[in-house]
Amino acid sequence: MSSIAAPGSHASTANVDRARTDPVFQAFWLLRIGFTVAPILFGLDKFLGLLTDWDKYLAPSLDRLVPGTTHQAMLAVGIIEIIAGIVVLLLPRWGGFLVAAWLGGIIVNLLLLGDYYDIALRDFGLLLGALTLTRLAAAVGSPGLRRRPAVGG
Repeated sequence: MSSIAAPGSHASTANVDRARTDPVFQAFWLLRIGFTVAPILFGLDKFLGLLTDWDKYLAPSLDRLVPGTTHQAMLAVGIIEIIAGIVVLLLPRWGGFLVAAWLGGIIVNLLLLGDYYDIALRDFGLLLGALTLTRLAAAVGSPGLRRRPAVGG
């Protein structure tokens, strides 16, 4: 069952009831919203620079591997983050894996920098949350991967 239904349909009413009573469904939507909004906002801020100077977060050893300037690399990072947020919105089972992999790359980058272990640890927690989203998406039957039929039915 898809989590999106036509307004006024039985499936839509069932989803509203489920959102009120099912903690698994609620947890799925909390993570789905968070992993949609946060990557998109962080990605947009790579272009706006309101939150921080993002260029300081790229390890020099990785900066030497990518073409262009550090700032251009961070703009590319922003585009990838926006895409990851959109994938979570549309296909949360795949999007959760994409965000988890992306966070893994961020963690490696932060460890290479050496001064941001606290942020790397926080991002590890977020990585676990993104993987949890993929499992919850399977449990609630959200789009993204073919759902396996239940055993015995």
